[in-house]
Amino acid sequence: MDHFSNAMLLTIFVVFCLAGFVKGVIGLGLPTIAIGLLATRMPPANAVAIVIVPSILTNIWQTFVGPYLRDILKRLWPLLVCCLIGVWTGAAAGLLTGPFAPYGTIALGVLLVIYGGISLARFQFRVARKNEKWIGGVVGMLTGLFAAATGVQVIPSMPFMQAIGMEREEMIQALGVFFTTATLAMLFNLSSAGLLSVALALPGGIALAAAFLGMYLGQVLRERMEPETFRRWFLISLIFLGLYLAVEKIIELRG
Repeated sequence: MDHFSNAMLLTIFVVFCLAGFVKGVIGLGLPTIAIGLLATRMPPANAVAIVIVPSILTNIWQTFVGPYLRDILKRLWPLLVCCLIGVWTGAAAGLLTGPFAPYGTIALGVLLVIYGGISLARFQFRVARKNEKWIGGVVGMLTGLFAAATGVQVIPSMPFMQAIGMEREEMIQALGVFFTTATLAMLFNLSSAGLLSVALALPGGIALAAAFLGMYLGQVLRERMEPETFRRWFLISLIFLGLYLAVEKIIELRG
C-alpha cells in the first residue's frame, strides 16, 4: 500500500487514538487493538508496518520505567530469546508475506478471541518457579511464531507472565521488556521483507501522534473512572472484533 487516501489517514488517526486511549486506561492493548481494527481495511502486513514504530516507542518507555530490569532479564531470558527465534523463524517461513499470508487475518481474529476470552474469564494459571525457564522457552517460541504471522504478541505470553506470580509494577515493566523485544524483532522482519518505506512516514507519524494523544486522554480518564469496567467492555469488543475478522476472511477465501 504505497498511497494513503485522506480517508485512510483519518482512519489511522482515529484507530490509534482509540488504541492509545485503551493503553492509557488499562496499561496495554495498543498493538492488539490497532492491528485488529486496521486489518479490517488492509492486509495484516501493512497494519503491522504502521503499528510497529508507535509500539516500539511506547514499549521502550515502559521498559525503563521501574527498578526491575536486571531481575526481569535474569528471570525471563528464555522467553525473550525463544521469542526472537520464533519471530525470525516465522518470517523465514513467510507467515506474514508468503503463501500463508491470506490466513494471517483468520489467525489474528482467533488470537483476539482467545486473548479476550482468557482475560475476561480471569483463568488463574500457576507456573512453579522451577519450571519457569523451560516453559518460558516454549511460550516464547509459540508467541514469536504467532507474532510473525499476525503482529500480535499476547498469546500465549500474557497468560504465562500472569502465571509466574510477578508483583504488579514488576509485571508492567516485564511486559514492556517482552513487547520491546518482540517488536524490535518484527521491525527487522518488516525491513527485510521491504514493507517499511518512505510512504509510511506520514501514516506512521500520524499514528504516533494519535497514540500519545490517546494515551494522555486515557490516563486522564483513568483517574476518574473504574478501569475494571472499561477493561471488561474492551475485552468483549475485542472478542467480537476477532470473530468479525476471522469469519469475514473465511467467507472471502471460500468465495
